[in-house]
Amino acid sequence: MAARLRALPAISLSAVLPLLHGRSSFPTTAGKSLSFRRFSSRPVARSSPLVEVSAQARRGFSFQEDDFASTADLCFESPLKIVEYPDPILRATNKRINTFDENLKKLVEEMFDLMYKTDGIGLSAPQVGISVQLMVFNPAGERGEGEQIVLVNPVVYKTSKRTILYNEGCLSFPEIYADVERPASVKVGARDITGGRFKVNLSGLPARVFQHEFDHLQGTLFFDRMTEDVLESIRSDLKALEMKYESRTGLPSPESIDQYERRKEVAGFART
Repeated sequence: MAARLRALPAISLSAVLPLLHGRSSFPTTAGKSLSFRRFSSRPVARSSPLVEVSAQARRGFSFQEDDFASTADLCFESPLKIVEYPDPILRATNKRINTFDENLKKLVEEMFDLMYKTDGIGLSAPQVGISVQLMVFNPAGERGEGEQIVLVNPVVYKTSKRTILYNEGCLSFPEIYADVERPASVKVGARDITGGRFKVNLSGLPARVFQHEFDHLQGTLFFDRMTEDVLESIRSDLKALEMKYESRTGLPSPESIDQYERRKEVAGFART
């Protein structure tokens, strides 16, 4: 059973997270995709302390040598492109990164470029076809504004009991938006672009963006967290993407919303 802990003090992101051209604190963002687009923010539970989560090595958090990304795993071709559902790479295991070099910096730069071009405020490596534990985000959604955040090998240590219902979108699910309930705040750890370790508390929009992108690193998609009623409201849109995949590739869709079975475990939390 998870232990109840005291609420943790807020920590300035600008003091602990790596910045790329960052200038201002996190603003409210509208009309962007988070992969994500915000339409509403509705609290659905009372405020409560952060609670410790169970450490679970679900996807990509094992410490075996072969679970680290090789040079080949981090190879990419420019320009990057968004991988759309139901491409199987969105469900693949993502390896940890232990090489912090110029190639990684270049990948991060190109991920930011693509994120801005597609009106996103967050993007994960598997969404560009690279199966590693890497995410970037900027809740401002505009180059030169806000803070450009890079998280390598991120983990979640604690989440709040208070949850927020929020209307999310995803770059891998073009033009699909639906309500997803998530913790209002989280305590996370990660490495920065140089390999340095840090921990930080996130709340509000940064917490929402982080959790959405963190799910991608676990092979979890945002509809895995939707209620049955909400999922039903986008069923036809998901089927359309499956048909688009089959038409483009000539292959059967690797997953079907008509045969979908809700995952029993989608938290994907783990420890360093």
